Order: sequence, then C-alpha cells, then structure tokens
Amino acid sequence: MDVEERRAEFLARLDAGAKVEADDWMPPDYRAELVRLISLHAVSEIMGTLPEKEWVPRAPTLKRKLAIMAKVQDEAGHGQLLLRVVEDLMRPWGRTREDLFQDLFSGRQKYHNVFHMPTPTWADAGLIAWLVDGAAIITQGMLLAGSYAPYTRALRRIVEEEAFHIQHGESICMALAEGTPAQRAMFQDALNRWWPALLMFFGPPEGHPLSSHQAPNLRFRIRFKSNEELRQRFLTKYVPRIRALGFRIPDPTLTQDPQTGWWTYQQPDWQLWYAVIHNRGPKSMERLRLRRLTYEEGAWVRRAFFEPVASAP
Repeated sequence: MDVEERRAEFLARLDAGAKVEADDWMPPDYRAELVRLISLHAVSEIMGTLPEKEWVPRAPTLKRKLAIMAKVQDEAGHGQLLLRVVEDLMRPWGRTREDLFQDLFSGRQKYHNVFHMPTPTWADAGLIAWLVDGAAIITQGMLLAGSYAPYTRALRRIVEEEAFHIQHGESICMALAEGTPAQRAMFQDALNRWWPALLMFFGPPEGHPLSSHQAPNLRFRIRFKSNEELRQRFLTKYVPRIRALGFRIPDPTLTQDPQTGWWTYQQPDWQLWYAVIHNRGPKSMERLRLRRLTYEEGAWVRRAFFEPVASAP
C-alpha cells in the first residue's frame, strides 16, 4: 500500500469515527496539526498561570487567596498533562519538551492572546476565571469529540476542573456586581478592556487571511466547529449573564437576530490579535522573561530528576 492509499484509508477511519492513538500510523500533516494545536494549548495553560499568579498575594480574603492559588496550581497541572501528550507526538521528529520551551522563549511558539493582557485590578482576576475560562471550556468541550484519543482523554480531566474555575470566577464577579459603586465600576472597566480580547480568543473567522488551520483541523476531525461558531456560542451564553448583572457590553453594534440567534458585533482588530500572539502585546515580554527565569531556576530539579544517580564506590 503506497502513502496515498494509506492516507485515504486513514481519512476513511476518521470519517467512520475511529480514534487515533499515539503509536498509530498518521499522515505527517495530521501530526503537525496536532503538535501545533496541543503545544499551543499546553503552553497557554502554563503562561495563563502568570496573570492570576500576580493576585495570589493580593487577593482580598483568605478564602479568595486559597481559591486562586488552587486554580493556578490546576492550570500548571493542565499544562504538564498536555506537554506529555505533545511529547509523544514530537518524538518521531527528535524534538523534546526542552525544544518546545526554547521555541517559546525565542518567539517561535505562540500562546493565547488573552494571556498577554495586564491584570491591574481584582476584577481582572475574576473576569479571567469567569469569561476567559468560559471561552476555553466552550472550545475544549468541542475538542472532546476529536479524533486524537490521548488529547481527548487529557481534556476530560481538564474540562471537569475548568468548570470549577468558572464557578470561582463567577463568584468573584457576582460579589463585585453586588458591591459598592466603586466595585461595580472596577468590573465594568475590566470588561471594557477585555472585551476585544475575549472575541479574539477564538481566532479569526473562516476565510479571513489570518485563519489558516480551521479547514485541515475540521477535515482531520480534530475539531467540529469553526472559530465563528464557537464565538457565537460564547456570545449566546455570556451576553445575557453579563447584562443580568447590570453591566454594559462595550459594543453598541451588538445585536442578536431573533430568528436565527446569530449575533452581529463589532469585529475586533485582527491585525492587533496577530501582533499580540507574536509577542507584541502589553505584557508579552515581561511574562516571557518571568517564565524564562522560572525555567532557568528550576533547571536543577530537572537535572536531579533525569540524571542517573551515581553508584556507590
């Protein structure tokens, strides 16, 4: 059987609903799409700890401090779990976790646009846990049905934990909504600053010049919804909830078609999105410097773990 016949057989298996395991044969472009997607997810989980980590020592109560500390630990754990998945995929290429982090530090490895954003107030911490994690669980819930079995198994655990994170964030935002005028103003200010980044979270719509991976991912059944379909789900779920708390969506054009349920909204600046994910965001360099410092300071742990113990004389 030649390569094209094998590829056709592989695609037929995917169309029949088969799952792919790490040691199964797969076309090179399928492997490449998985590595791109899962490495982005893994690194984003790790880089996503940094905006909230800033609020661990500054949380307003002990209960809030413990909750956000637990969330940060969960997100780091998600990153480690996903790194194991992507390591298996990269092994035939001779690449390792170390290569992935060096790519991050050099700018070759991207991470989600939202984690390049500043978090100047406690409302930012609540908004991340409620709305950013809400956007993430919409995407990850769709990916649960994907064709690559090791990724979907990891996602089951991640999605379960993200549901608790959303409750944590919603609790913070509701407390601010029921608080003083200054607290309500704090959350509205955070929402104003974050709204374009939340829309950008899902990526450009299909057909946009900066959108190049949706079609192959859909064909390989790694995903089943387009970026725009996911964004519409986010708007349908969260716009009514935000308004129910008495806050204003910072988009005067935002309307929903009563017949189709489809939302019309002000398109974000996709050139800005492209610049941010290429490390030209407000906090990109600072967060990368912090991540590099942490990585270098933890090198002794990796050496101790991986280097063989010298035998006694």
